[in-house]
Amino acid sequence: MVSSTKTNTSDISHVEQKLSVQCRSFAEDSIAIRSLDWDRSRFDIEFGLRNGTTYNSFIIKGKKIAVIDTSHSKFESLWLDNLIQQVNPKEISYLISSHTEPDHSGLISDLLDLNPEITIVGSKIALKFIEDQIHRPFKRLEVKSGEFLDLGTNSESGINHNIEFISAPNLHWPDTIFSFDHGTKVLYTCDAFGLHYCSNDLFDSNQKEIFKDFRFYYDCLMGPNARSVIQAIKKIDKLPSVNSIAVGHGPILQNHVEFWKNKYSEWSNNKNKGNEYVAVCYISDYGFCDRLSQALSHGIGKADAQVQLIDLRSSDQQELTALITEAKAVVIPTWPINSDVDLQESIGTLFAALKPKQFTATYDSFGGNDEPIDSLANKLRELKQKEALSPLRVKESPNPIIYQRFEEAGTDLGQLINKKKNIASIKSLDSNLDKALGRLSGGLYVVTASEGSDSTFRQSAMVASWVSQASFSPPGITVAVAKDRAIESFMQVNKTFVVNILREDNFQKMFRHFLKRFAPGADRFADVDIIKDLAKGGPVLSDALAFLDCKVTSRLETPDHWIIYGVVENGNVSDLSCKTAVHHRKVANHY
Repeated sequence: MVSSTKTNTSDISHVEQKLSVQCRSFAEDSIAIRSLDWDRSRFDIEFGLRNGTTYNSFIIKGKKIAVIDTSHSKFESLWLDNLIQQVNPKEISYLISSHTEPDHSGLISDLLDLNPEITIVGSKIALKFIEDQIHRPFKRLEVKSGEFLDLGTNSESGINHNIEFISAPNLHWPDTIFSFDHGTKVLYTCDAFGLHYCSNDLFDSNQKEIFKDFRFYYDCLMGPNARSVIQAIKKIDKLPSVNSIAVGHGPILQNHVEFWKNKYSEWSNNKNKGNEYVAVCYISDYGFCDRLSQALSHGIGKADAQVQLIDLRSSDQQELTALITEAKAVVIPTWPINSDVDLQESIGTLFAALKPKQFTATYDSFGGNDEPIDSLANKLRELKQKEALSPLRVKESPNPIIYQRFEEAGTDLGQLINKKKNIASIKSLDSNLDKALGRLSGGLYVVTASEGSDSTFRQSAMVASWVSQASFSPPGITVAVAKDRAIESFMQVNKTFVVNILREDNFQKMFRHFLKRFAPGADRFADVDIIKDLAKGGPVLSDALAFLDCKVTSRLETPDHWIIYGVVENGNVSDLSCKTAVHHRKVANHY
């Protein structure tokens, strides 16, 4: 293990960042080079990390040698030093690029400096992305599903390493391919089946410990692509038995392979019920289009609605037509004014495939040379499409506040297309049972949460009545949060929140304010008197009877809510003579 401590000079707080690299054999003739990023706290579409992350790459030694993926550019010297210790770069024949996001492809050019004769293997679009990324000539081999790359037999082990490729677009980029080594029965999946969890454990030895991070990673990155996950698993099921899944982030999955695969199937099938879905279009590798589309898709998924991500740069025209025509709603990004011919054809196909009065929405890609969003919105109005959302404008480089606005907009869109289904669900519960459950009463509370600072500061709030004390020592409470609530993303494990307890004699104003529907990204605390620094978790309402400052320690999933358990770290009462406001419902299957 080679380790290093580096200071990130772009970080205003000058927090030292610990980086290390672990090299371990994990299968016959197979070596993992794991770049451990211990302190990384945010990733991709700006979701928080509790336990850092890793960027994994691999070496397979057949008669010929192949490397699968590189690493993040911040690991340049550490990764290259460890690679050279394991193999002579001049003897590497192939670099297999599972997908080209910078955390997996950041050192491709550095590797080619050591050996310009390496052939880069990848999907057609991956090779195009690499060409645009490294700006230098390279040998290339385009591969598709069902094609093989035979590395030959290792003279010492006698194992033939014949690599089969599986196309897995949208997991979570359009260029993704899986690689299956028939000699070792190892499946290399890059982002799919991964998790952001940094530790020295090479394998998934502690299933319980990593499960929450595995699920959180799925929800953020793979859930919006549930349809693509299901298709990928169908292809995996046709392979011989898989001994290990060598992922791009986190520990290698070897001890509980079927468990992890079954969870992906279960979660994706749950998200894929029914036929109605939102088609979220994006343009890969242009501006912030891919990340903004992911934030939108994550929000749609929180509303229990289906999503189909569509890359306009790589989609087959016939497939694109079918996906747009069958969608309940279509979300369209702005595109570069000087588009290449293929992209122009895709955009033309998209507009031709729109159905009359189909729900549509638009968003800024913020690529620097976009078609004006107002022109796009006006064109959709001229076509008589129904506007599902106001145009989502981006006027600065996206930050957590903008990603939050996109996620909230996605949730609104998901609720819109599920409106009929939700009404039917409300009517389906037996009236006597509904009324009986409705007799469960609860207090009235406003849950608040905030995180970040300065330009990244964001906060949220919601009315709650399903709050209960859950433990004496330590003092703990539970809060039930609907999965489509914006504040849910603030209430992950190790984050903090505040329960504001409303007064019996003065609750109506706060109750009505926080119960109303807010536009995506709207300031929920406008015109509300708050005390900012009294609690760590979020604002304290000046009119609250009491507050509890809590830290999330665990989460329990139910079909439509998360039960958040928080340890109470601080609290106070403003008026000991006053009672808590109480909420009495008449029915129990909706708020």
